[in-house]
Amino acid sequence: MKKLLVFTLLLFVLILGACNNESSAKKTNDEIEESTTVTYQSEEGPIEVPADPQRVVVVSGFAGNVAALGVNLVGVDSWSKQNPLYDSFLKDVEEVSEENLEKIIELNPDLIIGFSTVQNLDKLKEIAPTVTFTYGKVDYLTQHLEIGKLLNKEQEAQDWINDFKERTEAAGEEIKAAIGEDATVSVIENFNKQLYVYGNNWGRGTEVLYQAMGLKMPKKVEEMALEPGYYALSLEVLPEFAGDYVIFSKSADTDNSFQETETYKNIPAVKNNRVFEAKMEEFYNNDPIALDNQLEFFKEHFLNEK
Repeated sequence: MKKLLVFTLLLFVLILGACNNESSAKKTNDEIEESTTVTYQSEEGPIEVPADPQRVVVVSGFAGNVAALGVNLVGVDSWSKQNPLYDSFLKDVEEVSEENLEKIIELNPDLIIGFSTVQNLDKLKEIAPTVTFTYGKVDYLTQHLEIGKLLNKEQEAQDWINDFKERTEAAGEEIKAAIGEDATVSVIENFNKQLYVYGNNWGRGTEVLYQAMGLKMPKKVEEMALEPGYYALSLEVLPEFAGDYVIFSKSADTDNSFQETETYKNIPAVKNNRVFEAKMEEFYNNDPIALDNQLEFFKEHFLNEK
């Protein structure tokens, strides 16, 4: 009888242990399931996003940031598709628009990213977790770090930022030594038959020139373009905004006949061969891919590095 009682108790202990193991295993699986999403603190509040996004759609603005962090893109905006710098990253990526929701649905994204001004935001949120950013709300490096946080790639983003700061600081010192501490640089662009000059945070290499390398802009540019980011001007007043050096963000598809006028030709930077023409499509953005290219462009042209 005692043997039977001992056997029964032993059997009970074994069954109880098995149940506990099964419960532990279930809990572990649940935790793994929960870990497939993380909470990102977006401008609109906390949002659950994939911990390891595999099918990202960028409807505006941040394709270069995502690509630079090695995250798979399945759809991007038309501006990104037109940038030759992104060709190797976006070869098999579809062009999308926030207006064509059917196309985005077909791509089955697990995360959608865009500017806060994106259209059909509520409908995009029904397709997949959607995170938007207000352009210029944070500086360009903080913006990349935020994209890194969103994609669970914060450390990778921070590593690039640290390296970029070191490289641009060194390049800035070299360039200032070559052209003079007080030399001024302007960034202009001809878009839709309108000339623009840019401040220090509107792409076109302005972040690299003014923020990272500490080069100076002409007083007139500082007065009119620094706060709003850009300023539209006429050809007649362009000489007032032209620095000792001019970066011309130029598109071959635009009428640039203003360069044949006497007004333009008599600008000192033009007469001294200090106008550096860059491809507008490559200079438009301020993500790591674009910024690295802009830095090399400036080193090549200011320091005559080939």
